[in-house]
Amino acid sequence: MASPLLPLLLTALGASGAEEGDWVKLPNKCEVCKYVAVELKSVFDETGKTKEVIDTKYGFMDGKSSGIKYTKSDIRLIEVTENICKCLLVYNLHKERTGCNRFAKGLSEAFETLHKLVHKGVKVVMDIPYELWNETSAEVADLKKQCDVMVEEVRRRD
Repeated sequence: MASPLLPLLLTALGASGAEEGDWVKLPNKCEVCKYVAVELKSVFDETGKTKEVIDTKYGFMDGKSSGIKYTKSDIRLIEVTENICKCLLVYNLHKERTGCNRFAKGLSEAFETLHKLVHKGVKVVMDIPYELWNETSAEVADLKKQCDVMVEEVRRRD
């Protein structure tokens, strides 16, 4: 007998309800969290290289100007969190991979092979038109959407 808590657990973990044979399997919360963390680290590493100082202009009375390093500022945190979910749109679904590794930057092996065939002049017939091959997939769009929700929930807690 299945536990009555199983549906609640599956919902809490972000299970999409997709079966093994389903074409679209949306990302779960663990996958979203992983890629948000990866992109946060990447963006913080990149923005941590600057030597920029933000002038706070608090010293206007005595003629002195004070400043704060951008790397230590709240502005950096705000800018990163406002833009982090957009970074996920450069990912693609790699159906040949499983688990949390099914999203990655760059073309999947399948689409890379298909593009090479098309460039060699081979006629490739698929369910989706060639013009849509490089468009954002439903899974990646959902990855971004869940990221937006996750970031907003964290902001509300603060």
